[in-house]
Amino acid sequence: DVVVQKALRRLLETRGFLVTTCGSGVEALRACKDEDFCVGFVDLKMPEMDGMELIRRLKGKKPGMSIVMITAYGEITTAVEAMKQGAFHFMTKPFDNEEVLDLATSAVTQSREAYASQSSQKRKVSAIVGDSPAMQTIYGLIERVAPTDSTVLITGESGTGKELVARAMHDGSPRASKPMVPVNCGSIPENLLESELFGHVKGAFTGALYSRPGRFSLADKGTIFLDEIGDMSPHLQTKLLRVIQEQSFEPVGSTKTLQVDVRVIAATHQDLRKLIEEKKFRMDLYYRLNVIQIQLPPLRDRGEDIPRLCDHFLKTFNQRLRGNILGFDDDAMSYLKGYSWPGNVRELENLI
Repeated sequence: DVVVQKALRRLLETRGFLVTTCGSGVEALRACKDEDFCVGFVDLKMPEMDGMELIRRLKGKKPGMSIVMITAYGEITTAVEAMKQGAFHFMTKPFDNEEVLDLATSAVTQSREAYASQSSQKRKVSAIVGDSPAMQTIYGLIERVAPTDSTVLITGESGTGKELVARAMHDGSPRASKPMVPVNCGSIPENLLESELFGHVKGAFTGALYSRPGRFSLADKGTIFLDEIGDMSPHLQTKLLRVIQEQSFEPVGSTKTLQVDVRVIAATHQDLRKLIEEKKFRMDLYYRLNVIQIQLPPLRDRGEDIPRLCDHFLKTFNQRLRGNILGFDDDAMSYLKGYSWPGNVRELENLI
């Protein structure tokens, strides 16, 4: 109702609130797409989409937003249903001006607390840049899975940010105060990787002049990130399977079994199912690692993120190199958005 919109706007602006008015639920969703509003006053009877449906959608997209349901139909059942959908409060028309102002003030306070809580979680994934639908799905998975101890397999092409996702998973977990220890299984020679993972005792092999703890020991109570797991030899795959199953292992050259409490996150750019068919990767290890899978999209499939990534890297390198590059002209951005990026985000970062 346009009259109600104008009346509420004038009233709220007298207390210093910045107000946007919308004539339908569809308009409201459009307005909320690019801005985090603190409070929404939502009518029950509206064209195209009723207030209940709008509340459900708003709370799904903007869980920190406090919503007050306004209606001339003040049945208690409607009020209860509005609360179930996530409404902060419920009031009937004709409304009392002081009630509106009090509700707005209280709702802003609640909303700020909610957004502060969300931003704490968002900081854990702040190193990952992108607002595309594909990345929103990734953020949702991180938020749901990070607090658990589930083993996670991150897949995707080289340069898509698998280690950043692993770091976000660790930082969002109860293990965040303990170390996350990364191991690139593809960059360490096979004859050294076993010692690197499990440690060794003095004299275990030529050159072992002293005992050394492995990465699993260093990651105790924390997280170990096994990057490029598809490059691991079958022999080490067998030992890794036992560590995941039993949380125990023997250092190289030792008969003493060590117990650890480690969450395992693995990553690969390879097709592990294909490696299984080629007898290069153990099926039982695959199923142990693939409890939760996060598939990272290549940059070419999320081109809408390229401008924001460019700005992010430009800011980073301006600070690092004491530069003052202001931005990208239209031709440059058109080229960047049209390129296929075989090296993904890493290639874009290096180019910037």
